Amino acid sequence: MSKEENKITIRSDRKTDYKFMYKGEEVILKAGSVVSVADGLKNVVFPTVAMKIMNNLIVVKEDVK
Repeated sequence: MSKEENKITIRSDRKTDYKFMYKGEEVILKAGSVVSVADGLKNVVFPTVAMKIMNNLIVVKEDVK
C-alpha cells in the first residue's frame, strides 16, 4: 500500500469531544473537527460509537444509547 492509501481521515459530527487511543496515547478529537492518521488504523482503538466508514474517511457520530 502507498502512504496515501494508508492515510485515514477522521471527522467528528459530534457535539462533544471524542477520545480514542492512537499508538498507546489518548487522542482527543474536538467536536466538529477533523484529524488525519498518517499510517492507517493499525494502531487506532475506537470506543463503541456510531460510525460511518467511506473509503479512507471515518465519520464519528454521537454515541448510540
